[in-house]
Amino acid sequence: MNLAKISSRTDYVDEVYKTLLDAISAGTLAPGERITQEDLAEQLNVSRSPVLQALRLLKKDGLLQEAPGRGLVVARLEPERIGHLYRVRGALDGLAARLAAERGERIDPALITAGRAAAAGSDVKAMIEADTAFHSAIYAASGNPLLIESASLQWVHLRRVMGAVLQHSTGRSTIWDEHEAIVQAIHDRDPDRAAQRAEHHATLAGRNLVEHLQALQSTTPLAA
Repeated sequence: MNLAKISSRTDYVDEVYKTLLDAISAGTLAPGERITQEDLAEQLNVSRSPVLQALRLLKKDGLLQEAPGRGLVVARLEPERIGHLYRVRGALDGLAARLAAERGERIDPALITAGRAAAAGSDVKAMIEADTAFHSAIYAASGNPLLIESASLQWVHLRRVMGAVLQHSTGRSTIWDEHEAIVQAIHDRDPDRAAQRAEHHATLAGRNLVEHLQALQSTTPLAA
């Protein structure tokens, strides 16, 4: 674990939370890894209080779990939960793409360019940011604030799962080919095709990750 120090701020809690969420999503803090308040405070160069509050929030979100003995561990990715999450995501993504196409919205092509550039590199955090920006744009283009709210309820977990997909994917450029196909359908004002491509994209990503995690579980014993 090697985390960047946090620059001076008046309120550190949000910054510590985001730093740890990014680290968990990108795999810097790996599933099953033990972490302590003291170690994090030292690494991040902040007092223990904001670290404690951030850890409580992450535990409440289900990203951290109590460890046997002292401290916490990063929660493992559970294949069954991810399967459920991606079914919900597929439905929401499909609806967002459908509404965007019906409205004749335009998605900034710079998002695709930035995503392909990130996918060509090795910075998982940058890949997650690009992926998040793309999907956020589709949701914004839907024009439905309730749809955006529904997605935001699971966004912390979706961000982490995005990271897991990107860490283990051997076809990162293919992900952006699929994104571009969704955008093309939206620009063509074809709601059915936009929805189908968005749902297929989510379904494929979820299935690949679930299969990967199941394979790991069958060959790797769980940490004590």
